[in-house]
Amino acid sequence: MPKNIGFISTRFAGTDGVSLESAKWAEVLWDDRHISYWYSGLSDRSKDIAYVVPEAHFGHPENEWINERLWKRTQRDPLVSSRIRDLADYLKGTLHDFARRYNLDFIIPQNVLTIPMHVPLGIAVTEFLAETGMPAIAHHHDFYWERTRFSVGCIQDYLDAAFPPSLSNIRNVVINRPAQEQFALRKGESALLIPNVFDFDQPAPQPDEYSADIREQIGLEKDDLLILQPTRIVPRKGIEHAITAVGMLKDPRCKLVISHAAGDEGMDYKHMLEEKAREEGVDVRFFDERIGEVRQFDDEGRKIYTLWDLYPHADFVTYPSTYEGFGNALLEAVYFRKPTLVNRYSIFIQDIEPKGFRFALMDGIVTNRVVREIKRILDDPAYREEMCEHNYRVARRHYSYTVLRRSLRTLMTALTGLN
Repeated sequence: MPKNIGFISTRFAGTDGVSLESAKWAEVLWDDRHISYWYSGLSDRSKDIAYVVPEAHFGHPENEWINERLWKRTQRDPLVSSRIRDLADYLKGTLHDFARRYNLDFIIPQNVLTIPMHVPLGIAVTEFLAETGMPAIAHHHDFYWERTRFSVGCIQDYLDAAFPPSLSNIRNVVINRPAQEQFALRKGESALLIPNVFDFDQPAPQPDEYSADIREQIGLEKDDLLILQPTRIVPRKGIEHAITAVGMLKDPRCKLVISHAAGDEGMDYKHMLEEKAREEGVDVRFFDERIGEVRQFDDEGRKIYTLWDLYPHADFVTYPSTYEGFGNALLEAVYFRKPTLVNRYSIFIQDIEPKGFRFALMDGIVTNRVVREIKRILDDPAYREEMCEHNYRVARRHYSYTVLRRSLRTLMTALTGLN
């Protein structure tokens, strides 16, 4: 039976994991004619199905004021508690209005009951569910206990109550096995594991007239090899290892192209990467100013491309992350049939590697063995193609929309008793 479903988050915009995965969930739910509506503080969804409340965004000034007084301290001022309560009450009222406006049958909180970037919103969603009894699937991407910046704070009472809450009308979903185990230990409840997915039944988009000149715009010569680092510039992405690998290849054709910007965690890391590239003679191209969420033209009349415009032109992908909640960019590389260097981060070891993928693998450092494998991949087209086709088949079996569709149907049946 088709239902009206409300997705709730601080932001549904751009290419962050929550925005991307929630869109995939909505696409799969539409296969069963469920209609999705979107509540958030920032949104790029269609206006007729989006309910935007600026105070719900984690970057809203009131929430930033609150956050500045919650973390790295062990005692909470009564004024902070009052401001949290006031904002939570306001947001709860908007959630009730959201549910009435779209006649919602079901809600899917996306990470707002998981990571306490917006404590008042987490409290508001928890109380909304307690008051309405509406069935919900809480999709958890990053728990607070997985992030060091949330290790010291003065809100354990709120964390215990709302991140996530224990309510009979909620079913919990996590994206990796360690999170599933920790959730059971910390909350005493079970959670269903649903990994990030791609529509592997549909072929990846190929270059068209708009994106045909992207290598030229990067400044590459015809014989250059585009080594793509498809991530933001933050320390946990381990981009220094990509620079080391390219330097050890000793091939002047290899150009390391970084697709996204720095700034989320300061600029020091980018400056370090620039210095390292100079010292090791690696040609690094920062292309973030020309990569956007949608195709458009900037103020200078230059084309803005999407990341998916860039992938088809890559000769090799580097993914040397030291930590990932799952690894969306890794699945993207497989989806576009690109050979990839992977640092064996913990979730990869436990959840992804056992599936039988074939990558150039490193364990924290780039060794001569790793570089020899990369050279073989770049120099041997038959070896490279067989590797990429194998990975695509494995991903289609384990990380396709079919897997997601089956899991969501099971969850919704368990919560509603209806097929």
